[in-house]
Amino acid sequence: MGNPEASAAVGVYRTLVPAGLRRRIARRVPLRLRMALKQLLRRLHTVNLGARMIRGARARRRWPHLSGAGERLVALAGHGARVALVRPTVSPLGLREANLELVVTALEEAGVDYFAVRGTSDFRSCLAVAEADRDLVGRVLRRCAERGPVYLRACRGEAAQGRTVPAGSRPGLRLARRSAVLRVGMVWSDPAASLVLGLEHGCDIEFWRPEDGRLLAPRPNRVTEDVAPDEPRVTVPVSRLTGFAALHTRRTRSVRTIRPCADPLPEDVRFPVDVVYTWVDGSDPEWQRRRGAFGEGGYHSESANAARYISRDELRYSLRALEQNAPWVRHVFLVTDRQRPAWLNDGHPRLTVVDHSEIFDDPAALPTFNSHAIESRLHHIKGLSEHFLYFNDDMFLGSPVTPQDFFLSNGMTRTFFSPSQVPRWAPTPVDRPVDAAGKNNRRLLQDHFGTAIVQKLRHAPYALRRSVLAEIEREFAEEHRRTSHSRFRSAGDISIPSSLYHYYAYFTGRAVPSNIAFAYLDLARPEIQRRLGILLARRDRQAFCINDTLSDGHDVDRQTAMLSRFLKSYYPVPSPFERKDERKEREVR
Repeated sequence: MGNPEASAAVGVYRTLVPAGLRRRIARRVPLRLRMALKQLLRRLHTVNLGARMIRGARARRRWPHLSGAGERLVALAGHGARVALVRPTVSPLGLREANLELVVTALEEAGVDYFAVRGTSDFRSCLAVAEADRDLVGRVLRRCAERGPVYLRACRGEAAQGRTVPAGSRPGLRLARRSAVLRVGMVWSDPAASLVLGLEHGCDIEFWRPEDGRLLAPRPNRVTEDVAPDEPRVTVPVSRLTGFAALHTRRTRSVRTIRPCADPLPEDVRFPVDVVYTWVDGSDPEWQRRRGAFGEGGYHSESANAARYISRDELRYSLRALEQNAPWVRHVFLVTDRQRPAWLNDGHPRLTVVDHSEIFDDPAALPTFNSHAIESRLHHIKGLSEHFLYFNDDMFLGSPVTPQDFFLSNGMTRTFFSPSQVPRWAPTPVDRPVDAAGKNNRRLLQDHFGTAIVQKLRHAPYALRRSVLAEIEREFAEEHRRTSHSRFRSAGDISIPSSLYHYYAYFTGRAVPSNIAFAYLDLARPEIQRRLGILLARRDRQAFCINDTLSDGHDVDRQTAMLSRFLKSYYPVPSPFERKDERKEREVR
């Protein structure tokens, strides 16, 4: 039936009705009635299927060269009558690079002088041309529209304004004649149209006007507000102009720019960043046998709860999210206990599977079934970069991010505090493991720095430094050793990468509080399906976590199916970390 939260009517409602009024309506209108109305709107929305088919047929006749050799066009529903180029490997980086290639090639063919600008967005390209060349640019855009479906939008500052219009249309020509900044680009879609990317990854054309012998920028950028008309041009890789680049996987095209835009800036993160995952498949009989040899395990019901070890294929989709939204990551390390997913391409040069035995120096501590213990040893991974992100497999990047979202260029890490609090009462035998560890962290930090911590951390990717983790191991040697040797979660554990590290780094001047657009979703909550639908429709969170700590065993199959549908729709493009033969098998099914 589709996602009821994704219809155009629901989108208009959320845009026009203030959030406070929407909350009041939600409190007065029963959930079932709201969901039924959204489903009705979704059904009505599909009535235009015939019109879309006609538009698609017209598009294929207009651009026949785009309807073969593995390419095809599709008319989109609820996207302003736009036509998308279907790509099985659609990605934000790929579209941004393709739009830049499209515009640069067209400008150069027409002999239009330009230079690339370091704009305020890392997810779009930006080119400057002289106001005197505006008519030439208009002709260039008409030629672009002859080659394929290309769209325009006017911008005021960084914000797009007005409607998105076809580049070769009359409204498009009017925009080209009068707009100070034009946003240009194609629309890409995966074959199922669940991932549609557009002008948010376009190429902006700025018209710089002459004044007092200089060319003035029509809006702020990161480098300069004016240049000399004869400013020397230099050629640099596009990756020099943005933090959103595939630095370690392929060479990007070069682009013409000016020296002020080519120089590294103080805010640029120039050090490598790796990613570490911890993963377990609790359904593996061998793992179950090893765990069962040590009894029930854990002092608290949450420690022994089977939901902690259920693998719903989240890792596959978290890796897809990583490749799609953080192409700048250098290397991925997957920490496991003699396990690996059947679908994993563990021969990929950017992936290393790390067994627990490689990071624990005392064999007596193994096997361990305590995430606190495993996390205490992450900085012992061989080859791990100084700066890295730590993911659980239930963490996902929901939209494109840059290294600057997690690190300062001087090496400091960003800390994402949660509104949730560490309970202030004294430790008790019935404390949940997360609360017991938080209280233990608080005691250590209060003894060390004289400050009582209150907030927990968001369950988002944790930005970490190896050297600080090693320092923590030395500074709190006894507590660290006790946690690393705790086979199951215990009341004496400390939680290092998810809490202790961030406060310790902050108090010692190596971390700063920061913010990230984040969502936390619990599979056991009754409203989970609606929240997943909203998240899929908006795709407006940089990171989100889908957790399950107290799941009823009877709901596991239903929850797994629901989560699978959501993740397949959100991340339809396989990552290079999946085996090719396994990917083809899934496509056939």
